[in-house]
Amino acid sequence: MKSIAHPPRVVALAFLLAIAAGTLLLRLPMSQADGHAAPWLTALFTAVSAVCVTGLAVVDTGTYWSGFGQTVILVLFQIGGFGMMTAATLLGLMVNRSLRLRTKLITQVETRSLGVGDVTSVARLVLVATLASEAVVTALLTLRLHYAYDLPWAEALWSGLFHAVSAFNNAGFSIHADGLTRYASDALMLMPVMLAIVVGGIGFPVLHDVRRKARNPHHWSLHTKLTLAGTAVLLLAGFVGILLFEWSNARTLGPMSVADKLLGAAFASVSARTAGFNAVDIGGLTRESLALHYFLMFIGGGSAGTAGGVKVGTMAILVLLVIAEIRGQSDCEAYGRRLGASAQRQAITVLVLGSALVTIGTLVLLRTTVVPTDQVIFEVISAFGTVGLSTGITADLPAPAQLTLALLMYAGRVGTITLAASLVLGERRMPFRYPEEHPIVG
Repeated sequence: MKSIAHPPRVVALAFLLAIAAGTLLLRLPMSQADGHAAPWLTALFTAVSAVCVTGLAVVDTGTYWSGFGQTVILVLFQIGGFGMMTAATLLGLMVNRSLRLRTKLITQVETRSLGVGDVTSVARLVLVATLASEAVVTALLTLRLHYAYDLPWAEALWSGLFHAVSAFNNAGFSIHADGLTRYASDALMLMPVMLAIVVGGIGFPVLHDVRRKARNPHHWSLHTKLTLAGTAVLLLAGFVGILLFEWSNARTLGPMSVADKLLGAAFASVSARTAGFNAVDIGGLTRESLALHYFLMFIGGGSAGTAGGVKVGTMAILVLLVIAEIRGQSDCEAYGRRLGASAQRQAITVLVLGSALVTIGTLVLLRTTVVPTDQVIFEVISAFGTVGLSTGITADLPAPAQLTLALLMYAGRVGTITLAASLVLGERRMPFRYPEEHPIVG
């Protein structure tokens, strides 16, 4: 019982239970549009993609699944984005108005909050931010779809709700076969989606910190400063890079006006950070843009948000560590603060484990498919980073390749450290320390 109750293991098991329940629900004949039971692999892959807020799909969401099936998918990526343990914490607050220590510890793993005492406030913020953001974006999209595209109110509301929840949770699911490409020139459709993606993916601890100390940014935590700075740099770099590489590409931004090119590049930069929506044909991107997407998708968004990847904070720490080493500094510093040794080790661990998973996944797909290497790498990183963007090969992959992608989505959502820690019964403390030695590096 002790090992099962280990908080990281509870988080990992909770996501597995959600995937199992989603698979069974999607297997029901009423979940498929034609009234037949979906194949096990189709139901499993879709459930994993939804719970892990990825968006990769082996069938068209809007036509293959019935209204009930689409609702199941929406609920699954809402649960996945909201956080299984965060939801359990809120339920405990509603029932008992207080939390047991174990519940706080379990939730802390999911929310990555800075201390056990912060869990309650972070959990409340998760609820408020989720409902408020999704409600606002749903309203904006619904109004736009009704008045600009003449959709009936019921159809506009469902489409607006589905895409708003999908955007905030960085899920990337769309009920349109072409994603959001039909709105590529419509800023009033894409801007609310972009805003929801950023707010959901920045990380709840950051939102919590900014809300509490909005009047004095100097008092923001180092995590908040690193995440916001890193996010700004990546969004700008992605925007400039995509604009540069796709400006004259006839299959993407080439035929668009200057204003639409700017909008398309901005949306692609935001979405590549694990949202998974596309306003241009991903299969038509240049090889340089695909390589840029590798980088953006692998990093992902902020910790404890709805985004995936190795996280912005992780890469910020590694960059600072490299700078400190180049300068010959013994301490790694930023914004007048010294980074703890444990944070540095964790960042290196996340990078190594993430890189290992991507490498293994790539080798498996190369072994089981005849797809070009660049498309395989794109698909693997998209799965691990829970992005959901695809060059269009997902549905044609053989079963072993799809199962590999499903495992990558699960590992990417639960988190490399949480997944590894869930397999360990407890921390092992050595009663002694070996003599120190310095092997040659480089």
